[in-house]
Formats: sequence, structure tokens, C-alpha cells
Amino acid sequence: MAKDYKIFVSHSWAHSDALKALQNLLNSRGYFNVEFTEASKDVPINSENATYIKSRLKNKITNSDVVLALAGVYASHSDWMIWEMDTAVDNNIPIVGVIPRGQERISQEVYNRSKVDVKWNTESIVEAIRNYAK
Repeated sequence: MAKDYKIFVSHSWAHSDALKALQNLLNSRGYFNVEFTEASKDVPINSENATYIKSRLKNKITNSDVVLALAGVYASHSDWMIWEMDTAVDNNIPIVGVIPRGQERISQEVYNRSKVDVKWNTESIVEAIRNYAK
């Protein structure tokens, strides 16, 4: 029986198309069961209160097996992504950097916190999740 993985994807809402594409990529992979735990534009945390949002996100992150951080250069300019990755590191949740298609450079913020960085390839991402998930 295949293991079920709880995955939090750290992403920029300005690049939510990459989140959807990554979710579709992993959901279509046979014999690989995932549950995504992040907040998204489709399922937001309805609050303007940053403390409340952070408490909800921290719960989602700490209940995940792994954090996938979309490693586009924009991640270096997202305070929320940096906070999410720091929360993962502080709680011993492994981070896998996922390099978006066509990216030559990746975020130094992701690179500094990730166990491994993989290209946008189903098998590379799945292998990294299997190798590093808690």
C-alpha cells in the first residue's frame, strides 16, 4: 500500500498558477497519494490578522510530512514564503525546493533552507518527497 503524504506548498499567491500546476502534476502520478495542506486563493484563511494567519499556517506546516518550496526568484521577495520556510526549519519539517519550468536562477532563500532542489519533473519531485518526508 502506498504511503499518503501531507504536503505544504510554500508559494507566492502572485504565482498561484505554479501551485495549481504542481498539484496537478503530483495528483496525476499513479501510486502516489498526496494531501495538500497549504492555504491558497481557492481556500484562503479568511482573516486580515497576521498573528491568526500565522497560527493557522504553522499548524498546517507542522502537520505536514514535507514542505515543497517553489524556488522561483520571487520567493526571495516574499516575506510570507520566508516565514513559512523558517517555520518548517524551526519545526524540523524538511523542505524540498522545486525549480519552476524554465528557471535558470533560483531563490537563495529557498536554496539556503532546502534539503535538496529539484527541477520541475514528476519523478524528481516524487523521489525527493519519498527521500526527505518525515
